[in-house]
Amino acid sequence: AASPGLPADGLYDRLLAEVERPLIAHALQATRGNQIRAAAVLGINRNTLRKKIQALGIRTGRGD
Repeated sequence: AASPGLPADGLYDRLLAEVERPLIAHALQATRGNQIRAAAVLGINRNTLRKKIQALGIRTGRGD
């Protein structure tokens, strides 16, 4: 149980679930779907970005 004044356990996972998909979608939109540039903007490896796109079901307009 969380201590008084502290958020409940699992805060990281809950926040990540809320912001990761729209953040990646925004980066892809800003780079016109260029995954290499979007990965650079996000500061992650392009293969990591590809895995996250697939896991989160983000449409890229590339035959998905």
